Amino acid sequence: MESLQIELFDTFRQGGLVMWPLFALSLVALVVFVERLLFLHRNQIRSKEFLSGIENSLTKGRLIEALTICQETPGPAAAMVKAGLMSFRESDAEIRESVREAAVVELAPIKRRVGALYAVAQIAPLFGLLGTVIGMIDSFMQYERQGVYVHAGHLAGGAWQALISTATGLALGAVAIMAHHFIVGRIRAVTHEMEWLGQELMVMFARVKNRDSETGDLFQESDDAESGDRATEAS
Repeated sequence: MESLQIELFDTFRQGGLVMWPLFALSLVALVVFVERLLFLHRNQIRSKEFLSGIENSLTKGRLIEALTICQETPGPAAAMVKAGLMSFRESDAEIRESVREAAVVELAPIKRRVGALYAVAQIAPLFGLLGTVIGMIDSFMQYERQGVYVHAGHLAGGAWQALISTATGLALGAVAIMAHHFIVGRIRAVTHEMEWLGQELMVMFARVKNRDSETGDLFQESDDAESGDRATEAS
């Protein structure tokens, strides 16, 4: 293990100064990828079960309970459903607009910092190319100084720097672009899930509103809750 670490350090050192920017870019890509992956995993919910619980609460006339479920559930989907519940008494067009606006607001944090992975994928090969040019310049400078008596080791140092930096830049770019596509795929899946959830929410609202008795209980509970809040503020 120790010999492997020494070998890796020697290879890193032979790559020249360009290896340090490439190392920094690799850290940026790793941090962004892990952070986005954990963020998406933490905000993932079971949409069908979640929506079923919301419908069950609304069917029983418990709007506050449905809002509480949304409040306690993490993720943009729950926030979007909460926005729809807040406009439950409004017309379908107003509910749809509220859901759309909430979806736009909630999707913004999901897409944050994803562009950094794509930037690393573009920049890393350029730094690798820069290392190649620097290595070739060093080799030609050694040849110019020593002429035909130049030692092969001096020329090999520049060649090693060119090859190692180029390989590192290309490898980092390839890994970064794969990480970017993976995260974008997860974001696309979340977006499609929210679109499906928004459509199902409108269908569910229409189904609940058609039940006159349940709707009456729902409004009564909401009115009682609002009256209780006003009484608390007055006291």
